[in-house]
Amino acid sequence: MFKRATGVILPPPVIYLLFLAAAWLLDSAVPIALPQSIWTDYFGWGLIDAGVLLMLWAGLLMLWRKTTVNPYGKPARLLEEGPFRFSRNPIYLADSLIYCGIALLWGTLWPWLLLPALIFTMRRAVIMHEERLLTQLFGDDYVAYCGRVRRWL
Repeated sequence: MFKRATGVILPPPVIYLLFLAAAWLLDSAVPIALPQSIWTDYFGWGLIDAGVLLMLWAGLLMLWRKTTVNPYGKPARLLEEGPFRFSRNPIYLADSLIYCGIALLWGTLWPWLLLPALIFTMRRAVIMHEERLLTQLFGDDYVAYCGRVRRWL
């Protein structure tokens, strides 16, 4: 197996999909329904829409600034504008919003119970490696950025 720049094994969207699949399997085995209303549908779709928009905003900015969107690639520059002003990981935040939107639409407790493990997995399997790489590439500029901008929100 070849070594990737960040050391990440699975693509981040696959990690989110695996957790959704686990929630679905757990719900199939042991259903734990949550109350549903028209509002949970509205909020669910709202979170999905917000996640897609945030992902597009961050992704298009990365392309415009000619740095990689690929989590296995080597970033060409440190972005501190757009959604990167309020989150060091706006695309992973967007993935999480979409995950939560799907969880609301499903109306089961399992995705919510798995959410802390998902966030922990993203931090350990993806974000820590990316942060290490960014520190190596951008040094004090990245450290200062981390002091100003939170990892998620």
